[in-house]
Amino acid sequence: MEAEVAVAQLRITEIFHSLQGEARSVGLPTVFVRLTGCPLRCVWCDTEYAFAGGELMSVASVLDSVESFGCQRVCVTGGEPLAQPECVLLLNALCEAGHEVSLETSGAMSIADINDKVSRVMDIKCPDSGESHRNMWSNIDLLTAHDQIKFVIASRADYEWARFKMDELSLGERAGEVLFSPTHGQLDPRDLAEWMLSDGLTARFQLQLHKLLWNDEPGH
Repeated sequence: MEAEVAVAQLRITEIFHSLQGEARSVGLPTVFVRLTGCPLRCVWCDTEYAFAGGELMSVASVLDSVESFGCQRVCVTGGEPLAQPECVLLLNALCEAGHEVSLETSGAMSIADINDKVSRVMDIKCPDSGESHRNMWSNIDLLTAHDQIKFVIASRADYEWARFKMDELSLGERAGEVLFSPTHGQLDPRDLAEWMLSDGLTARFQLQLHKLLWNDEPGH
């Protein structure tokens, strides 16, 4: 594995230290490794700057950069990080180095090869994203209590669809967390909160902390 880490390369948009803005570890200091590229084009995407460009870095160089922050938690994100096959090698290397690792993925690519130590934060794309046809439903059977499922909700129709999928697929029993997040600037968070309370939904309501603090600035 050491030889692979030394030569394998990834295209990286940015590596930075911030507070985790969502999911189970929200508010905790985290190093983010944002990989370049994504095959999806969600209409509400907030990381279009990561679609192209970036810098080629060896996995070893990425590890060195991560270590320079002196932080245990690492989140590998994108774009869609799994669009680069070498992402699996990076995740393994981060786990081997003793980091607490999470992966943010669109749910459109297989999570079968991901290290069991990694907490997979997997989207299920709602219809208003324009990419719900890309959901890889076979991933559902691979989820464990260590993983998390995220629905980004843009409308009442999205909410009803996500609520149905949560029940149809018994998602609360398959993953440790099911997260409902309102689309920033498009759906009033209060509306989503009231729908969830009215329906007695057991999912976790989530606001994106980093957007409240830094809006959409890269590097946060």
